[in-house]
Amino acid sequence: MIKMDNSYDERIEELLEGPYWIADILPEQVPAETGGQYPAVDRYFRQPERLAAIHRRQAEILLRLNCYQEMDVSFDGGESWERNPEPEGFAARLSALPSHADFRALFPGRKAMIGIDPEDTWMTVWCPEPDFRQMIRQLALGEGFFFWQP
Repeated sequence: MIKMDNSYDERIEELLEGPYWIADILPEQVPAETGGQYPAVDRYFRQPERLAAIHRRQAEILLRLNCYQEMDVSFDGGESWERNPEPEGFAARLSALPSHADFRALFPGRKAMIGIDPEDTWMTVWCPEPDFRQMIRQLALGEGFFFWQP
């Protein structure tokens, strides 16, 4: 575990107030009034075994990003942090993300943070830096996710 100071809270708040992008299994937000069967398909992908597979792919994106930048991760909404987690343990832990978890990955060398809600099929990306955001986008596409802004 690493000790975080108030500058991390300030950085997180600043990022949360800015624009964000979504790395999702769908290419765009589904309109509220659609002729499709989004609720049924959404339930299908939120089944525990499918959601674990999605979280595993998200972990692999984060691990690849960690090749280029230091990464601090928190599974409890920022109460405790770990820098550059061991890959196998990290991937296993993210794949089995409990429903009460609040996952965040912060890249201290960049203005970037990624959040994953344990019950969702997407990652939220806060990254105003175009070059690093492009890298995240490429890695997301490589894992079969679409990258879009609401």
